[in-house]
Amino acid sequence: MGRASPGGVPAGAFVTPELTTTLQVELVARLALGLILGAMIGFERELHRQPAGFRTHSLVAVGAALFTIISAYGFTGVAVDPTRIAAQIVSGIGFIGAGTILQHRGNVRGLTTAASLWSVAAIGMAAGAGMIVIAVIGTALILIVLALLDRVEALARRIMRLPPDRPGRARDPVDDGLTDDLL
Repeated sequence: MGRASPGGVPAGAFVTPELTTTLQVELVARLALGLILGAMIGFERELHRQPAGFRTHSLVAVGAALFTIISAYGFTGVAVDPTRIAAQIVSGIGFIGAGTILQHRGNVRGLTTAASLWSVAAIGMAAGAGMIVIAVIGTALILIVLALLDRVEALARRIMRLPPDRPGRARDPVDDGLTDDLL
């Protein structure tokens, strides 16, 4: 039998700490922030008719925030390592991202959406950890990349007189850019 600590709990055991009402309200606000920030990025993806849009990005962000909160506040004890859950979020999101990548007629689609899901998980983790400024700035930067950098690329191609499409990407004249015809 293991030695008991002064509270009657075996040494090294996982203990769920008591959380004050004030802290619980703050944690709920963190979840809501993760949801809102993820939704903003998901809305941009939805506008571009990507396979993972508003709801998917919202769920990834709030899920990552929830896992981060559970990791940080769910358990205490000497055997607790809060970084383990964070590491699993990072690797687990890869499975969701891989599901958004499609290959059709020699073209690979969905890489940006997969990257945005990976990034949204980080936003959720930041929100869950209480890093509000980091989460908000990270969201703004991701939105800049998604909404503006394709326009910068198109402008640079025009200035440099390069073809509008990337090398190796053949345009299908009947392809409307949607992925539902691939499923």
